[in-house]
Amino acid sequence: MNTDFDLLIIGGGINGCGIARDAAGRGLSVCLSEMNDLASATSASSTKLFHGGLRYLEYFEFRLVREALIERENLLRAMPHISWPLRFVLPYHESMRFDTTTPTSKLMNLAMPWMKGQRPAWLIRLGLFIYDHLGGRKILPATSSLALTTAPEGKGLNSKFVKAYEYSDCWVEDARLVVLNARDAEMRGADIRVRSKVISAEVKSGIWHVEMECSRTRAISTVTAKMVVNAGGPWVGDVLRTAMRSNSQSDVRLVRGSHIVTKRLFDHDKCYFFQGTDGRIIFAIPYETDYTLIGTTDQDHEDFSIKPICTPEEQEYLINFINSYLAEPITVDDIIWAFSGVRPLYDDGASSASAATRDYVLKLDESLGAPSLNVFGGKITTYRCLAESALEEIKKVLPVSAKPWTAGVALPGGDFAVDGVEALLAHVKQRFPFLAEQTALRLVRGYGTEVSAVLGHAKTRDDLGQDFGAELFAAEVEWLMDKEYAQSAEDVVWRRSKLGLRMEQKQIAVLDQWIKDRLTAGNIAAAE
Repeated sequence: MNTDFDLLIIGGGINGCGIARDAAGRGLSVCLSEMNDLASATSASSTKLFHGGLRYLEYFEFRLVREALIERENLLRAMPHISWPLRFVLPYHESMRFDTTTPTSKLMNLAMPWMKGQRPAWLIRLGLFIYDHLGGRKILPATSSLALTTAPEGKGLNSKFVKAYEYSDCWVEDARLVVLNARDAEMRGADIRVRSKVISAEVKSGIWHVEMECSRTRAISTVTAKMVVNAGGPWVGDVLRTAMRSNSQSDVRLVRGSHIVTKRLFDHDKCYFFQGTDGRIIFAIPYETDYTLIGTTDQDHEDFSIKPICTPEEQEYLINFINSYLAEPITVDDIIWAFSGVRPLYDDGASSASAATRDYVLKLDESLGAPSLNVFGGKITTYRCLAESALEEIKKVLPVSAKPWTAGVALPGGDFAVDGVEALLAHVKQRFPFLAEQTALRLVRGYGTEVSAVLGHAKTRDDLGQDFGAELFAAEVEWLMDKEYAQSAEDVVWRRSKLGLRMEQKQIAVLDQWIKDRLTAGNIAAAE
């Protein structure tokens, strides 16, 4: 069959971009279509952790946890600029309770009914022992115990917490992870189309004919493909019904996860794993140097077309939750920013949003006359494994001879040692001595070994062009537009970076107009 592409991937979140990268690296011709910006929905609204999911052990999700734990270190090696190890402090108190829906809580209630739903310290320690050893940990340090009455991690906490456990997981810049996967896919031959909505996908004579509409120009284009991968995230069911006109069951459960950001609450760079008396957990994580990220909630979100927001009720819930741990309570007035995303989980019939599986499910469908693959669920930590599994499904209907290749292979800018950030930062500061310390670190954490390519041959600040605020210079914005698909100020200050926390609205408005003018000038030049 003669087609424009082997694969047409719908959805520019982490799953779609991860599959595009893997497939392009195996020699398949790939086109990815995203109706908005890359990572514009779920993938930029996560808790931003590469983690095994300690609480999933209570659901006996051992395969998922093991896969995620193994992946932490694979991913650290591939992206040491946007991902790094963190230590998590888990304070213990006898008032902590299970979620009553978990298999572990049901077993404990049956075997030890006098515990009345408590999470005993020995069970937490057992879980952490399993967590340390289930994934073949090599880089990250093991669990240890803390006496909060004397340890600095106890400062700022309620005095009733006297004991804690400390374990390892990892941070990741989630939206940048998506963009870098897309860039790597493009470097390997993929065609990445942002703001290009699939409005129709129809099979004719065994070939997919896919119509897309450009959101900026409203121009319609058509491509042909041997196979469609539906990685639409929260829209996976809508793509099935509306664009692909399929009667297949969508099997997706939408769960809203909301977060709040406050001023920095603790004088160290460790995270907290807080257990609630309602059986839920939240994290309090150092964020963008001067802030603390708190979340997340788990609420069913019925309508994918309604933009998720962190509701006043969710904000109050998170504030009350963390206040049960803090020595000095905070209020909703301390919230600097709030965000929310919808997780498209596989609908396994769980009784609550918290209990719904975080595992992924891939469904190959040939009923429409040409093959398609529908992606349900998943978590950011296992995106690369999901992509490999997707290629195993694709191999059933398309010739794919190349073997899996992505484990540990660096993303753009990540080609340096896991512990090499300080050395790279020193090099950048020597090469560009006019940069502020915080700006140099931000650039290293964002671009890794590509910082010099971003800033070019600049000798002074003036060589970097206009400063839009918070030391965001025109040179960086040009890179983001030319190399990383950015087309608006929102793309730049809330996804490619989090400089929106530090910039004024009028500065962001100036940036947005500058980007529009540059896009217009580029279109005129292309037309001429």
